[in-house]
Amino acid sequence: MLKTRVVTALVLLAVFLPVTLFAPVAAFGALIGVVVVFAAWEWARLLKTGGAGAVIYALVAAVVVAASAKFETPHALFRAASVFWIVAGPYVLVRKPALATGAWRLFLLAAGLAIFAACWQALVAARTEGVAFVLSLLLVVWLADIGAYFAGKAFGRHKLAPAISPGKTWEGAAGGWVAVMAVALAAVLLHAFEPTLYSTLVARGGMARALVWLTVLVAFSVIGDLFESMLKRQAGVKDSSGLLPGHGGVLDRIDALLPVLPLALWLLG
Repeated sequence: MLKTRVVTALVLLAVFLPVTLFAPVAAFGALIGVVVVFAAWEWARLLKTGGAGAVIYALVAAVVVAASAKFETPHALFRAASVFWIVAGPYVLVRKPALATGAWRLFLLAAGLAIFAACWQALVAARTEGVAFVLSLLLVVWLADIGAYFAGKAFGRHKLAPAISPGKTWEGAAGGWVAVMAVALAAVLLHAFEPTLYSTLVARGGMARALVWLTVLVAFSVIGDLFESMLKRQAGVKDSSGLLPGHGGVLDRIDALLPVLPLALWLLG
């Protein structure tokens, strides 16, 4: 299992890193578009649309993403996706409604189209700002996840959401926040690789406000992770799919990014 995880991770890095670092923005956008379409397919599967329904939904998502590329100012899309996560995210996690039935399923299928298009737009916009900028945006989620893992292993005592994801703890979430704050502060103080998300937030609102904004992004990375965990729990599956051997599905890898990407670009807008 470990060997499979490592091999899959190396293959993904071999594709993602060169395209991100060296390819034109259009090629980067095409790669992210493929990722988003597969994520949409998994989203529909978790909402129990059936095999054919999930494929149709993925195709519709591809059309919506392609159409969104025509938007000169996608801020309305970032705002719509952000409002979904700000309002529906906490509500769903607290109330735990049945998501794959009735009005909730229709709502989430419709909202998903905006979410995936907004994420695609956010990553392309970030890559347009520069490689360091897009990587610093992704680092918010990666560092929060890595910090939460190690802090949770070392200090985790109090469960964060035991009914949804028993392995997550408040101590782990705090460790993820510390990791993000430490790297962001170091990057800003050293003026490393600017412009980054961190330096831009400081330039727009000052250091204190930038740290508050980063704290909000870390919090919503946790919400995105828990939201997908709840979808999987209600669907009765361990992974969103088996597309990535040893890692589960695409959504399993990008769930925390779904709220962070549009929210970050909305804050900067």
